[in-house]
Amino acid sequence: MLQNIRIAVDAVVFGYQHGELYVLLIKQKFGTEEAYWALPGGLVLNDEALIDAVKRELKEETNVEVNYLEQLYTFGDDINRDSRNRVISVAYFVLIDSSKTLIKADTDADNVQWFAIKEVPQLAFDHKLILNTALARLKAKLTYQPIGFDLLPEEFLFSELENLYCTILEKEIDRRNFRKKILSFGIVEETDRFSEKKGGRPAKFFKFNKKKYKQLDKEGFHFEIRFA
Repeated sequence: MLQNIRIAVDAVVFGYQHGELYVLLIKQKFGTEEAYWALPGGLVLNDEALIDAVKRELKEETNVEVNYLEQLYTFGDDINRDSRNRVISVAYFVLIDSSKTLIKADTDADNVQWFAIKEVPQLAFDHKLILNTALARLKAKLTYQPIGFDLLPEEFLFSELENLYCTILEKEIDRRNFRKKILSFGIVEETDRFSEKKGGRPAKFFKFNKKKYKQLDKEGFHFEIRFA
């Protein structure tokens, strides 16, 4: 018997704004799940690489161009996860600076919207499972790779970096020790720009030196942030 299995890609796109972690969701124009919000994604074309497929779907459905992307997991054990066909989905985990991203629904997406993680509605298919898997990966990797910087603007206040870690990991941190630890790596640099503040001392902006991190990483540099 010939197999009738389709391959799809789905993207869990995280953004960070106003002290909250967000995920990007779409409303589909067609299909049995069009009443629900879903992760952006779709079927892979016959002549298309997986990574090209997820980038295409993101651009077509949300107008998002990827900054940080990695393959997350393959979902297909539930043979009824899509009522239309047997579909195996290769999910991707994406981080972007949402403050610089103009989202726009197109092609087979009827709507696109950011949702705070705490306010995610009922999702189509098994997309809640995919989202939870991506969130667990994000929390884990945040402690041993500097991926949090991909969620921030190019220049940021140190307090914004601290709040990002507290928000995603859902833990309070010793801010003095956190600052000391991050700066000891030598991959975060001060800028000459200060925040505009009416009262109190203006705060200095910082930036992540990705080029220096990549060079240190090749030399065996170990990034690790642990909390008690």
